Amino acid sequence: MPTVQTLQAASLQALRRAGVPEPQALTQLSVLLEAELRGVASHGLLRLPRIIERIRHGVTDPVTRGTGAWRREALWQVDGCQGLGPVVAVEALERVCDKAQETGVAIAAVRNSDHLGMLAWYAEHVAARGKILIALTISEALVHPWGGRQAMLGTNPIALGIPTGDAPFVFDMATSLVSMGKIHDHASRDLPIPDGWALDSEGNPTNDAHAAKQGAIAPFGGAKGYGLALAFELLVVSLTESAIGRDVKGTLDSTELCNKGDVFIVIEPTAHAGQRLSQFLTLLRQSPPADPSQPVRVPGDRAQRVRVAQLDKDIALPAPLWARIQELAGQDPHATGTLQTNTIEER
Repeated sequence: MPTVQTLQAASLQALRRAGVPEPQALTQLSVLLEAELRGVASHGLLRLPRIIERIRHGVTDPVTRGTGAWRREALWQVDGCQGLGPVVAVEALERVCDKAQETGVAIAAVRNSDHLGMLAWYAEHVAARGKILIALTISEALVHPWGGRQAMLGTNPIALGIPTGDAPFVFDMATSLVSMGKIHDHASRDLPIPDGWALDSEGNPTNDAHAAKQGAIAPFGGAKGYGLALAFELLVVSLTESAIGRDVKGTLDSTELCNKGDVFIVIEPTAHAGQRLSQFLTLLRQSPPADPSQPVRVPGDRAQRVRVAQLDKDIALPAPLWARIQELAGQDPHATGTLQTNTIEER
């Protein structure tokens, strides 16, 4: 298994060899590697080979940062020009973070850019700048409606980042019971999926991750998750003019242009709320747990603990994925030498 530094070096080299300039490659890799470090393998380096395949097939532009214009005073409309999702998003967020400093609220509406990856990454970075972020994105139709048997909606996650007096509060969830990336991760490891996660292509419940890839994921919380997924999809499409429902393409394959939408809402918080928020989060963590061996946690606590632990040990990638990343980097998977690059900083 590779160390964090070895994995980072090989992945960065693979992106360089695919024609991604250094700044764009660092942004893209940061999102993938942070997901891996936090135990979110579904949004981690599992996606790197497909990103490179998309570049080679000409459906992703490895260089562009997208183009944009102010549609209203505080609404930045972006055409991602088929750029890397994190690269386009970071460029758009720079614009709206600066604008929110003046107007209090600013929105970036993005279309035609690739998969964003883990939304928590954006929420954390904007919150670290002292601003609130609400991030929404849609995906290919992967989720069946409540009471349905066919995929009609995206997984349609939402993330919030809120600055506090201490570390930012970050909440990130999909409106599906699980992400399709998690299904793919189970398939890559030849593991069964739990009951209730998904249907196969015929609309029947399945525990086979490979069959689930061709079927539909369940909405979380039944009708409530379905309602949120639908509301978020309608909101994103109304602001971005992106594709909707089964017309959305390009978030999971390597040959289709990506035509989903993303919305980032940046808000300037009041000046003195941070310390009160930190105090309340401390009260939550100190509140009596139902199980004495399982203390009350705040969203994001587990991921941060996993990240700290992962920095000091090898990363448990599936062997075929690590071999593929080495091949993409131009390395011999059986060689002992490693590339060197800057290490991931402790945060």
